[in-house]
Amino acid sequence: MNEQNIEIPCPVCFESGKVKMISHVDEIPYFGEHTQVTLLCDSCGWRQTDFIPAEGKKAGAWSMVIDSEEKLTARVVRSSSCTVVLPELDLQVNPGSNATGYVSNIEGVMQRFLDVIRVIERDLVFDFDTLEEDKRTTATEHMATLQNMKLAIGQLGEPKANPLTIVLLDPHGHSMILHPDASERDLTDEELATLPIGPDPAVFSTDDVEPSA
Repeated sequence: MNEQNIEIPCPVCFESGKVKMISHVDEIPYFGEHTQVTLLCDSCGWRQTDFIPAEGKKAGAWSMVIDSEEKLTARVVRSSSCTVVLPELDLQVNPGSNATGYVSNIEGVMQRFLDVIRVIERDLVFDFDTLEEDKRTTATEHMATLQNMKLAIGQLGEPKANPLTIVLLDPHGHSMILHPDASERDLTDEELATLPIGPDPAVFSTDDVEPSA
């Protein structure tokens, strides 16, 4: 593990001299050697993590149909430039300016979707009594849709559950689904033109990262 101070102001609190970078080189089966890089601010606690493969990767998409309990344990590497999509539910999480990478499994990714759905649902319930009558109907429809989404995700892996597809779209090619049934393809020109790429990666490069001893 390597730790060093970075001479840039924090992008959140703008404090200078408080940002440091921690890098750790590791091996992920089927993904190869990669460097986990974390930028953090000692002043406000801002943190951003990303993954840099040792070998150059090309822009790509990974997908897998989740139709068994076993597939919920499949490992997922999601970089800060990756868009995650559940097409059957019309759900999509784009990388924003503060996006962070993570290594999880399919079940963990689904839990992240559930957490977002619950936040939206809670906000709808909180605001419901203040809405005008015509907007209450729309809010009720939205809440029913959210309930159906939670049910579809919560039942994944059960014998009679409807399968869902998870798709990773990464312009930098740093993301992957580690499972024999996962498939990879190139991104289309249209996808490359429209996909967000997350936070500015210019803060560090692979040349800045020293391998751990």
